[in-house]
Amino acid sequence: MTTFPLTLTHWGAYRMRHVPGGATEALPFENDPDPSSLGRSMAGAWNSQARILRPAVRQGYLKYGPGAGVRGKEPFVEVPWELAVELVSGELTRVTKAFGSEAIFGGSYGWSSAGRFHHAQGQLHRFLNCAGGYTSSVNTYSVAAGEVILPHVLGLDPQDMMYNGMQPSWKDMAENAELVVAFGGMSMKNRQVGAGGPVRHLASSAVKSISDAGVRFVNVSFTRDDAPPLDKMTHFAVRPCTDVPLMLALAHTIIVEGLFDEQFVARCTVGFDEFLPYLMGVSDGIPKDAAWASGVCGCSAGSIRALARDMARSRTLITAAMSLQRQEHGEQTWWMAVVLAALLGQIGLPGRGIGFGYASLSPVGNDETPTAWPHLPQGLNAVKTFIPVARMADMLLNPGGHHQYNGRELTFPDIRLVWWAGGNPFHHHQDLNRLIKAWQKPETVIAHEVFWNAHARHADIVLPATTALERNDLGCAHLDPHLIAMKQMSEPLGEAQSDYAILTQIARAVGIADEYTEGRNEAEWLRYLYKQLEHSPALGGKTIPSFDEFWDQGWLEVPFDRAGQRERLGEALRRDPDANPLDTPSGRIEIFSSTIDGFGYADCPGHPMWLEPLEWPGADIAARFPLYLSSNQPAHRLHSQYDQGVVSVDAKVEGRERIRLSIQDAAERSIENGMIVRVFNDRGACLAAAWVDEGLEAGVVQLPTGAWYFPSVSDTGPIESHGNPNVLTADRPTSRLAAGPSINALVQVEAWTYPLPDLAPFEAPQFVVPRTFPANAWARRTGLAPLSVIPSSRQP
Repeated sequence: MTTFPLTLTHWGAYRMRHVPGGATEALPFENDPDPSSLGRSMAGAWNSQARILRPAVRQGYLKYGPGAGVRGKEPFVEVPWELAVELVSGELTRVTKAFGSEAIFGGSYGWSSAGRFHHAQGQLHRFLNCAGGYTSSVNTYSVAAGEVILPHVLGLDPQDMMYNGMQPSWKDMAENAELVVAFGGMSMKNRQVGAGGPVRHLASSAVKSISDAGVRFVNVSFTRDDAPPLDKMTHFAVRPCTDVPLMLALAHTIIVEGLFDEQFVARCTVGFDEFLPYLMGVSDGIPKDAAWASGVCGCSAGSIRALARDMARSRTLITAAMSLQRQEHGEQTWWMAVVLAALLGQIGLPGRGIGFGYASLSPVGNDETPTAWPHLPQGLNAVKTFIPVARMADMLLNPGGHHQYNGRELTFPDIRLVWWAGGNPFHHHQDLNRLIKAWQKPETVIAHEVFWNAHARHADIVLPATTALERNDLGCAHLDPHLIAMKQMSEPLGEAQSDYAILTQIARAVGIADEYTEGRNEAEWLRYLYKQLEHSPALGGKTIPSFDEFWDQGWLEVPFDRAGQRERLGEALRRDPDANPLDTPSGRIEIFSSTIDGFGYADCPGHPMWLEPLEWPGADIAARFPLYLSSNQPAHRLHSQYDQGVVSVDAKVEGRERIRLSIQDAAERSIENGMIVRVFNDRGACLAAAWVDEGLEAGVVQLPTGAWYFPSVSDTGPIESHGNPNVLTADRPTSRLAAGPSINALVQVEAWTYPLPDLAPFEAPQFVVPRTFPANAWARRTGLAPLSVIPSSRQP
């Protein structure tokens, strides 16, 4: 029987059947019990019309130099690699000499490859560190607020909880829990993906096993199906953005009815006395009881009290979805979830307490030893300037401006060069119309890209990168012991090169090749990384096959040592809080944080509070825009990756993303299934196809993220015509503490009655070709011969 080579993606491992110059078929890896269908999108997409085949430069930039023209509005000129390298190396040298390395924003971001070596962002950071450094970013769009608040409250970050074995596993729940209360739900569609690539998808079967063991689930969400379809699943409907009021009311009921664990609170927490006056209404005259929360959350006071009693009398695990902290005051949701769990006194008990991100990413909850995989060393960044990751548009629009982050006042740098490798900012950033204005500010934007998405279309210099199918790599993921030999199975399409090959050329041009490459080619780097694994203490003295044996076999299940596995959060604290303190200022769980209180942030005070967002169903602006937009993760792709693939395309209607409406909201607007609708607010508008569904509460619409941004002109003016929700979301920080992304948005939806604008998000842009290329691009820009518009050949 023929055995096809393996590759690893962020949605799983596949055996790839490839015919040179023809089709590629992704066959699920035999070790995966629940493979994702997303692999089907790779076939036919990697060599589609959207593929970038050659280096390309925006016409105005090539002719007139840095800062000239308008990004996103001009055709491109395909150029030889020699000229592209000259342009990039020349601009790097110019900006560094004139403005210093701080003027380079190399934060980059994204999930471009599951490989350990060909990780685009890591390669770029290594290169820029060798070149003198760059302005960086901290935290993630996924969980920025959580990454800042949890160290203050628990002394660890979400990575420790979700990936390093500090929270209960699925197995712990099945054996010890009676009740799982999932704030924000536990959507199984999200379990398809995980950073690095899950080889075994275990979440769906694990959740079913938990339910079969008698564990009950409560889905606290405005979406009925935001959880596995289990017999023991109860839907507890709440209005968007009101999880904190509900948690406060649950805490209030637990305390006034004498159901909280006073001993645990006294021994293992600090700040209860500071928090209690607010909860009871002593400090502001508003008791945060079930009757109060009922009016805010839209659920009955009786149901709140019943849930509180059930939680107190059961072996309970509280979970909070990642989405809950991606909103204004998002720090409060995760902080209050910890406080509620602390009041129940079950933190540190098997299968109980608190956990985050279950089913948000595939590995979370797996009962595996935390993995210690090798990684490409990136060196030290000599530039200490950074921004919170979601404040990118603020930085570009306000050079020299001041901003707050986690108790520090920072200054935005004056960025002249943006260099981006991996990820698509026109997917994951908020308020795209604002971002487009900000994106015009730098003098130069360089993009490493595989496809002509909006990121590439809004760059000055576009460098064509290879896909994982066109290079060799090592693939692995958190909480999964599999190592995959990601073997090259096709020559690079057109003139595409790996990010390592691209940066090696530029390194030679600026004189840092020896430092960047350390004299190794791709094959030698892979052996170097494997050698790290062979000598890893995480193996506990066990041996693994040689690199050649591993490469021939195609995969390896690494025998990581479980002896050194860390205890769950709170286990040691419960035994002896003084001998086993947490890494917080007090050594305890911080219900009240004197550190945060000392920052003086009105939008993130010293204990969790209900702070109304500017946009939620109870806001004044809801009179104009009455529908809350949930821009959730799609079921048919990872972020914007392979939006042109068959799985994503098949989920669209007339080429547009589907927006989900409740039956009531659709009827009130005379909208039927499949109709094209306009979704709009004061920030922007987009077109989408209506999907009328009973699974959604009235007053909420859902439009998944990831449709490739495609602006058009219509009879009503400019409009995004593909269904990208980030033309609607707000670009506001969660608070001055984390300054993370808050994607709150209120919108209106109406049937579209005008001619549909053109829609071609997956086609290459317009190209022009100069009659001659200048010998020296910097000296002879204005000497270019006249340009003429011609059709671009899409054959390599």
